[in-house]
Amino acid sequence: MQLPHAQAAVIQTVSADEAQPVDALARATDLPVETVTGAVFELEEQALVAVTERVEESIELTDEGVAYADGDLPEVTLYRAALDAGADDEPVSMGQVIGSSGLEGAQVDIALSNYARKGYGVIDSGEITADLDADPDADSEATALETLAAGDGDATDATDIDDDTIEQLERRGLLERSESTVREATLTDEGVTVLMEGIEESQTVGQVTPELLTSGEWEDAEFSAYNVEADAERIEGGKVHILRQTANRVKDVLVGMGFQEMEGPHADADFWINDCLFMPQDHPARTHWDRFALENPTHIDDLPEDLVERVERAHREGVGDDGEGYHSPWDEDFARALALRGHTTSLSARYLSGTEIGELEPPQRYFSVEKVYRNDTLDPTHLLEFFQIEGWVMADDLSVRDLMGTFEEFYAQFGITDIEFKPHYNPYTEPSFELFGTHPTTGELVEIGNSGLFREEMLEPLGVECDVMAWGLALERLLMLMYGFEDIRDIHGTLCDLELLRETEVTY
Repeated sequence: MQLPHAQAAVIQTVSADEAQPVDALARATDLPVETVTGAVFELEEQALVAVTERVEESIELTDEGVAYADGDLPEVTLYRAALDAGADDEPVSMGQVIGSSGLEGAQVDIALSNYARKGYGVIDSGEITADLDADPDADSEATALETLAAGDGDATDATDIDDDTIEQLERRGLLERSESTVREATLTDEGVTVLMEGIEESQTVGQVTPELLTSGEWEDAEFSAYNVEADAERIEGGKVHILRQTANRVKDVLVGMGFQEMEGPHADADFWINDCLFMPQDHPARTHWDRFALENPTHIDDLPEDLVERVERAHREGVGDDGEGYHSPWDEDFARALALRGHTTSLSARYLSGTEIGELEPPQRYFSVEKVYRNDTLDPTHLLEFFQIEGWVMADDLSVRDLMGTFEEFYAQFGITDIEFKPHYNPYTEPSFELFGTHPTTGELVEIGNSGLFREEMLEPLGVECDVMAWGLALERLLMLMYGFEDIRDIHGTLCDLELLRETEVTY
């Protein structure tokens, strides 16, 4: 019987007594696995080989998982540092404990996000406590990492590890699970008969070449058959992150509503971030617990002197006949201090003051979709850095109805029509209100933004003589309402779920 080279090699190698995996046949024949797979299927169609399939799961620790298996998980390191600092007796400064722990960069975020979850203690308002009854030596995740590291990633070593622990380690990016189809081939009785009668290799052509065409040999050539059912290698191609896709779509929507985009520094003076917004310098949100100050450089050199004077006067004395100001300390050196912006309203202050692109005459509409930074406690709806959709409209005789109508029009572009409003207080807007949307999966109300009409105490120093309505919306919260995500840490950050992002269908 004549067979193509690959089929002939496989049938002469496969056993009639023992099932052999395709990859073993590939090694024995010195042929690519894909070629052997195709040959096995073709021999099966001729009833010369029987093929069986089974699914195998493999577990492999990531580089980060291997490192933690050899040492300690970040939350365990933080717990031991907290104990050394006496946090089992009374709360201790979180900065002090983190400094003594030796944790740096992303490990700090990882430790903080898992510390309370595992019952090691409580983190609140910049202080940390340690539960003396906690036992880091019995940490199920640490034990699982050690077991898997010792077993060199064999899935059979995970049989004694509960599924919740495996899933948590996978969410943290410390291990990767994969399934593969194992195909095994066995020579049939008919195959044995054919093999005993003798096998000859037929000369087949697997690829059409220019030489084959120009010589005319293609007319007499025997072409190899292609098995379109054979497995192909899965390649994960790169694509734009879903958060960036949504940000770009938000920009398109706002441009379509007549807005222009603002740009500005991520690290800025407190003057632009807070003072221009009529935020008192002794406001709790301006302490080192809530802001990320810069170590080098620490202060900005250039600020408009006349604007600084007007802003200081508004803080000290107020604006208008009935204005009183805050009667609280105001220090220009503090106003010049540099920090990562906690909101993109610093861009609004720069543009409204005329220092960024010159004086603006109403009507005007501006927006930005940029990253902001806050020293928040990590949870399913809060990150240390996230994207804010900033926007404002400058015009005469604006009202809350104009603001609410703008939101209804904007969110309707994303299929969200159940926006709810709640009165709120902001130092720089009056009236003010928060926005809420209903989560499509949990049915809970999710805060998605803050808004209002800028106060006279903010606008008068900036030289604005008409109304300005403004808002700051959370891009990640919009994503939660659009796609049903319940934890924004799945979307980006150290615990990002790549498989979730690959499989999520884009919503239009």
